Amino acid sequence: MSEILMLYASGTGNTELMAEVMVAFLEDKNNQIVTKTFDFDPIDVEELLNYDAILIGTHTWDDGGLPYEVEDFYEELADVDLTGKIIGVFGSADSFYDTYGGAVDLLSDHLQNLGATLVPQRLKVDLEPDRKDVKRCEVFVGVLCEMIEEKV
Repeated sequence: MSEILMLYASGTGNTELMAEVMVAFLEDKNNQIVTKTFDFDPIDVEELLNYDAILIGTHTWDDGGLPYEVEDFYEELADVDLTGKIIGVFGSADSFYDTYGGAVDLLSDHLQNLGATLVPQRLKVDLEPDRKDVKRCEVFVGVLCEMIEEKV
């Protein structure tokens, strides 16, 4: 059984729906999940080191930026050694904008530069997840689970 931290920011509820699908899948596979939201829960970057893996979800603000509630976390990540830490980044986005899912890319690039081992796919869903997107979420966390098993 792995301990996984789920962090997310959801402006319209779409990223939250993705997180819920992933948590349900992971719990079905007997993982222990701690869920926190950037909106309501205190998040200490040092806490990331206590988990086998981390999932970070964020919606994209305006034309490609991080939502304000994620900005401090983003900057504080540089204060912790994430070398080899397994992390998956996901989020809802809106294909209306020129930069589709830019916050997912910003966060992924930053984490990779800090030495994290990322789930290879950056999971982006256009607006509300549909049935196909639910399956993509399950595949995404399935890869995360495989990465955890390989590390053990």
